[in-house]
Amino acid sequence: MKELTIVFYISMGIWFLSEILYKKILTSGQNARKKDKSTLNILWIVIVPSIFFAVIVSNMFQFPISKEKWIFFLGEGFIIIGILFRWIIIRSLGKYFTVDVSIREDHKIKKEGFYKYVRHPSYAFALLTFVGLGLFLNDWISFAIAFIPPFLAFNYRIKVEEQALIEQFGDEYIQYRKETKRLIPFIY
Repeated sequence: MKELTIVFYISMGIWFLSEILYKKILTSGQNARKKDKSTLNILWIVIVPSIFFAVIVSNMFQFPISKEKWIFFLGEGFIIIGILFRWIIIRSLGKYFTVDVSIREDHKIKKEGFYKYVRHPSYAFALLTFVGLGLFLNDWISFAIAFIPPFLAFNYRIKVEEQALIEQFGDEYIQYRKETKRLIPFIY
């Protein structure tokens, strides 16, 4: 169990560092129209305390999701999958991925790969990481604190982002929305 805890702290460190690097490196350039409406700030304001309080609460209360050790492995697995696939998706978007909501002059709607099934796979895998955190902490209250506030913040950001995409692409994006789900393939 000690080894799993070490892996957990390493994965959490990688997660935080990757998000800080994304924020530092992947902001929109000068030839992009910014439409963010402070959603990036809202995400940071929600996510950091959410993680902090989820960890604190897991040490204060005992409302376990499971009494079995598999829950820790499942949680850590989701954390690693979330981090890895978010990175893959960011790489697949290339220059069109920014941490702030913005539209580049030559922007196109990506409809292949993960985007064939969900409109926001980067957010989906970020949220999977929060699910993993909640499962690893193995406490129902911590799970709710780790997942619900980021989920609500990401939903607000999706609303802002989709409005910007509709303004830019009109019917093409509206049709794409009809053909795909928001975060979970075939479900939501």
